Amino acid sequence: MIRHIVMWNVRGDTRAEKLANIEKLQRSFHGLRGRIPGLLHVEVGVDTSRVDYACDVVLYSEFESQAALDAYATHPEHLRVKQELGDLRTQRHQVDYGA
Repeated sequence: MIRHIVMWNVRGDTRAEKLANIEKLQRSFHGLRGRIPGLLHVEVGVDTSRVDYACDVVLYSEFESQAALDAYATHPEHLRVKQELGDLRTQRHQVDYGA
């Protein structure tokens, strides 16, 4: 199994704008459930600490194999989500690891 963790900071001049963008991101990624072969689990968490070095959102997902994660990168549903979210994200960090 491969765990894929991505953290973002999200655009928004006000807290309300930022929260609206976070909700859009959550809906988009949760919409991938059951649509991508080998994607076992998708979870989107929102930071509650609000410390200055924290990211706004984390995506935690599990794939059955590295091949499944590799296929996810170019899967049409994932590419649709990336396009849908456009430049909503201002920073991105990623870690993939085997379990």
